[in-house]
Amino acid sequence: MRVSLSPIPYFWDLETVRRFYKDIANLPVDIVYLGETVCAKRRAVQLDDWLDIAQGLAAAGKEVVLSTLALLEAESELAALRHITANGRYAVEANDMAAVQLLAGTSDFVIGPHINIYNDKSLAYLNKLGARRWVIPAELRQATLAQILPQRPQELETEIIGFGRLALAHSARCFSARAHNLAKDECGFTCGAHADGLLLETQDDASFLIINGIQIQSAKAQNLIGYFVELSNSGIDIFRIIPRQQDMTDTINLIRQVLDKTVTPALAAAQLGGQQPYGYCDGYYHGRDGMGWYL
Repeated sequence: MRVSLSPIPYFWDLETVRRFYKDIANLPVDIVYLGETVCAKRRAVQLDDWLDIAQGLAAAGKEVVLSTLALLEAESELAALRHITANGRYAVEANDMAAVQLLAGTSDFVIGPHINIYNDKSLAYLNKLGARRWVIPAELRQATLAQILPQRPQELETEIIGFGRLALAHSARCFSARAHNLAKDECGFTCGAHADGLLLETQDDASFLIINGIQIQSAKAQNLIGYFVELSNSGIDIFRIIPRQQDMTDTINLIRQVLDKTVTPALAAAQLGGQQPYGYCDGYYHGRDGMGWYL
């Protein structure tokens, strides 16, 4: 099973982003997704910067995919989307149907996790339009996957979110700005003050969600490492990791060792435990409460 790294969901400055991917180039990741998928106002890294980073990663032997926004709100964002889909070199992960429309019939593309595919007929339709890979939505349970995967087009790869915080919602309003009593249009890029998002707790001080600009994430990290044999046997090709700024080298190395069967999932989970302060979840995979941990 190959390992992929999703786009960075947080707002980091260009220097931090370049330094992060310089490290990733030397780590056992097969596929790297690049681009802004959360908020179009985050322009610290421009398309030319992403393409420059992509060139370095490709030279290091990584497969590079450019990712698109999950929520488009303006004509300017459509214009930026057209530039990404017309890049001419790298495959594109489409995270909304506008991107699919631009990519259909022109080149192979990846169906991102923010496109709601819940049955084999929808999957077959997008495959006919040119999709070569499907990133499974976070909320899709294993029982439904067991019905879809045997019916998938033979040439279509499948990728599951195996480790990291889950994107639960996107909004036209900005949660980070609201948390600081700011208007969205005058946010001051307050989301950038929280390198890995802002924790939202319940009234009894339990960790609940992560506020990340217009996106809400799970506080707990989905962890499907313990199911990798089951996933591989069911037809999953790629194990996706959601990046953070902290501890990514150890996380990626340990996950690669588990997939190579040189480290047990239990040992990896114990070593990673201190790096995931809010715990793990696998509830969606079981079709139960998303915050639950059932391994």
